[in-house]
Amino acid sequence: MYALISILIALTTLVVLLRFRVKIGIAMVLAACLLAVLLHVWPMDMWRTLVTEWREKPLTRTTGYLFVSLASLLLLVNVVGAAMEEIGLTRRLVPAMQGLFKSRRLALAMIPLLMGMLPTPGGIMLSAPMVREAGDRIGVERSRQAAINFLFRHQWEPVWPLFPAVPLIQSMLGISALTLFCYHIVFTGTGVLVGMIVLLMFGIPPRRPEHEHAKRHIGHHLIDFLHAFWPIGFTAVLYVILNVPPAVGILLAIFGLLLFHRVPLKRWPRLFKAACEPDMALLIFGALFFKLNIEAGGAIGSVVEFLTSIHVPLPLLAFMLPALVGFATGVTMPTVAMTYPFLIGFIGTGAEAKMGLEALAFSGLLFSLWLTPVHLCIALSASYFNTSLLKIITKLIPPAVGVAVAGIVLAVFFG
Repeated sequence: MYALISILIALTTLVVLLRFRVKIGIAMVLAACLLAVLLHVWPMDMWRTLVTEWREKPLTRTTGYLFVSLASLLLLVNVVGAAMEEIGLTRRLVPAMQGLFKSRRLALAMIPLLMGMLPTPGGIMLSAPMVREAGDRIGVERSRQAAINFLFRHQWEPVWPLFPAVPLIQSMLGISALTLFCYHIVFTGTGVLVGMIVLLMFGIPPRRPEHEHAKRHIGHHLIDFLHAFWPIGFTAVLYVILNVPPAVGILLAIFGLLLFHRVPLKRWPRLFKAACEPDMALLIFGALFFKLNIEAGGAIGSVVEFLTSIHVPLPLLAFMLPALVGFATGVTMPTVAMTYPFLIGFIGTGAEAKMGLEALAFSGLLFSLWLTPVHLCIALSASYFNTSLLKIITKLIPPAVGVAVAGIVLAVFFG
């Protein structure tokens, strides 16, 4: 009970600090520090946790590696945006997307939906410059831009096998990939459908003359689109095929972009100054620090013990446990790793697995991840789109409720 209250106090403090317009990076660090004090996590406890994960986890899942790779990626994305603007690609991007997709609304959604297949933490920032440019040209309010980018970026997470949580669930339950896909695809379909209704059908200004794209052959639109999209696609291909860290891939893409368009060397330093965003680095540090405190303080085990001691009904427990852990950590794979071993005893394995109950658990995870202020992607969206974090979360409530209802329906009919 104490661990749960401590987490809630830290999260409430974060929200209050943001309401008082404290910079999001500083607010995240302060909330993480408060959680460390409440959970009695001292420097030696943190050191032991870091040493343990260094010994037992792959390098790419250690806190130090995540901080360096995420900070580098997110700061370099700013450089990509500055370089595209300098070269003039951003001015050609919106007409190209409208020419290809024949719809301003579809154009806004398709970029994050395509880039959502790149399973990298903080990958939301890869599509953010394109969505912001398109949204500003159309006149879409910034919080709606951020919500569109976030929601459609996360629609592949339940089914795309490159997200580690998908094969992890499959292996733990001993089920086929097709079985898991058939249940989880409901969440992707629900998220896209509700997102289209609440984010794209409303809040988009009427088409004005300047929104009309020139009557050009589709090949011209495709060339303009590829000119702007190739740095992101290049990063994705390197990551998926060669396992090159996204930060390295985006750096190589920046050099390629500047060299291909013959940007003079004397203009490069000014472009790279776009990476000087200390608050973004603080934000990543604070989010990872928050997660580290939860692990070092043994908070997850305490929360599980408390919920079982008060005899929470099984369907409610299946939904609440991933939801609480997901809300506290803001990350998918660790939440699955922490909660599913406990839930397997109720869900079952192999042919006997109650997939409706598993779907309910995963819907609880998605529900919390789309609404928690400690989800790195939501926090980064608030910073990048220069909007209120709470405005973004408010717009994400209907899709989050939609996936929760989908999980309940699957549990009722297949649980």
